[in-house]
Amino acid sequence: MLKRSLFLLGFTNILSLSAVLARVFTITNRCPLPVTLYVSGGRQGTLNADGGTTQREFPEDWSGYIYTDANGGNGEKSERVARAGFYGPNDYYYIVVDPYRANTGISIIPKAPVHDGFCGPISVDTGTFSSAYQTTPFPDGFPPVTSNSPSSPLYSCPGTDIEYEVIFCPAGVFPRTGAVAIHPNGNTSKCLDVRGSIFANGTPVQIYDCNGTAAQKWTINASTTKIVLAGTEFCLDAGSNPGNNVGMKIWRCYDDLPAQAWLYTTDNRIGLYNTDQCLDLTDGSTQNSNRVQTYKCTNLNTNQFWTL
Repeated sequence: MLKRSLFLLGFTNILSLSAVLARVFTITNRCPLPVTLYVSGGRQGTLNADGGTTQREFPEDWSGYIYTDANGGNGEKSERVARAGFYGPNDYYYIVVDPYRANTGISIIPKAPVHDGFCGPISVDTGTFSSAYQTTPFPDGFPPVTSNSPSSPLYSCPGTDIEYEVIFCPAGVFPRTGAVAIHPNGNTSKCLDVRGSIFANGTPVQIYDCNGTAAQKWTINASTTKIVLAGTEFCLDAGSNPGNNVGMKIWRCYDDLPAQAWLYTTDNRIGLYNTDQCLDLTDGSTQNSNRVQTYKCTNLNTNQFWTL
């Protein structure tokens, strides 16, 4: 009877210990727009703008990524996203970014004292990626643990019950992007194009085969933004009377001009700010020289999906 009692007591202690050995992650969104949270490819709900917070608890040895698809990232494929990475068995943490199109800044902050190179915070934001990997690291396995802290951009915070905070947009803004092509609904063979490469007021904006020319290079950011023809003074312009079937053109950029105020949304639509109009692929046609238009925004309308 005594042996059985001791066994049950030991078993209970093991269960209690396993219940304690968990990591708590506080995830905060400081971006100016709501963001969709992903954990290792799985959608985990939405975080409100400017401080929305949630917590997730994972086993002590959990490994995976925390990220968002906001600002043109691809959540399911982990493309064009900045990711907070964790390798639980070795207490490692790190950041991975796409150097050509990081959608947000991101920080990892262990809730533990910094000591001897361990448990330090890491952050990437606004185009500074020196403390991050630019491809998924260690395809053949992570390095073994030693008594020394690992070399940046790999970090470690050894110990049990270490909590972490992951912050999207630690600077409170989305990073500015470089020049990108804008594609209709993920069709990377077709691009938003300035007709005839004529950079002048009123030139139509159309769909054309992607060719890498200056007529197809744009700068676009999330939140309210101009869509600028890179390296020029011209912007995508919806005209003074935006509405259904109005053809798009370029026009000299002006601050606070409603016809040039666009919103690139988390579901890859480009809406004209403060209206019900979206950038629209006219008739759904990707034929060369098809002029794009504005049209009433409609959910799940693939003519209004634009990818970078």
